[in-house]
Amino acid sequence: MRFRARKAAHMLERVGLAMAGAACGLFVGAYVGSAIAPLTTQGFLLVMMLLGVIGFYLGIDTPQLPFDAAHSNIDAAELLSSAGTFCATLAAFASVAVIVLRLDPHSALTWLVLLGWIAGVAMQIVAGAKARMRK
Repeated sequence: MRFRARKAAHMLERVGLAMAGAACGLFVGAYVGSAIAPLTTQGFLLVMMLLGVIGFYLGIDTPQLPFDAAHSNIDAAELLSSAGTFCATLAAFASVAVIVLRLDPHSALTWLVLLGWIAGVAMQIVAGAKARMRK
């Protein structure tokens, strides 16, 4: 019974992370889509949310290296996961700030937020896939 409860708790945690990724993707998509006219589509918002779901589901809470291997090597998956999470959430934070504070930033910030988001979730996806392949 204890095993099932742990599995259920872990699944709820992962679904919650995926929902947080979708919310971050929605904010980034809303900001970038409103600033770059060709990206003002529902499809763009959906793609941004799906990237967030996949990235946050796979890239956060990656399996760690065994204890003895963790001291002799740099864990590339853990490094990618943390860097990707930082980049993606920083892009989402900047997007929320622009939306809530009704700022009118330079277009370079918009492109930087978009690139930061894509790079961040890409790092999370690669980290999650790499960590699960070594299991």
